Amino acid sequence: MTETSIPSADKSVDEESTPIEATDDTEEEAETGAAPREKKAPAESELFRQSEIAADYVEGLLDILDYDGDIDELVSGGRPVVEVVGGRLQNLVGQRGATLEALQELARLAVFRQTGTPSRLLLDVGGYRATRRKELAAVAKNAVEKVKEYGEPVRLEPMSAFERKCVHDVVNAMSGVESESEGVEPNRRIVVRPAD
Repeated sequence: MTETSIPSADKSVDEESTPIEATDDTEEEAETGAAPREKKAPAESELFRQSEIAADYVEGLLDILDYDGDIDELVSGGRPVVEVVGGRLQNLVGQRGATLEALQELARLAVFRQTGTPSRLLLDVGGYRATRRKELAAVAKNAVEKVKEYGEPVRLEPMSAFERKCVHDVVNAMSGVESESEGVEPNRRIVVRPAD
């Protein structure tokens, strides 16, 4: 079988407190938002170039699929971002964002092929990620309330790296609780527990 993943790219952008499986530093840094260790962060112009390459790739896919959509390239939070907006795009998101995650990996691969550098590109279609981020904030707050009320860890359902990052961000902003990821993809999940 041919390996098609991007080497050391953000396969999972999940924070690891006590890892169940070995992960590389790039994975942890991507989800926590930490600057890469011993690596120089790409310049904003390079990040924008990555978003342009990815946008061209996504535009080609939309043409093949005969879908209409407006594509915006930008840099946000130190990452290249491509946003696709338009009607009839739900098929590009898929169930629980599975198709969107696959398209994001393909776009990252397109960037890697042209630049030779792994990308932390974030692809959003139809505002799915913004909507999902709000839903996950509610899930995280509910888990925190349960942990504080009962004093017992709460295990959440398996989530994608993007979803786990959203939950970690909310939990880490609250006092008295902490979160960590456990398990192996695609069944990797977050455990929220009382802070030590």
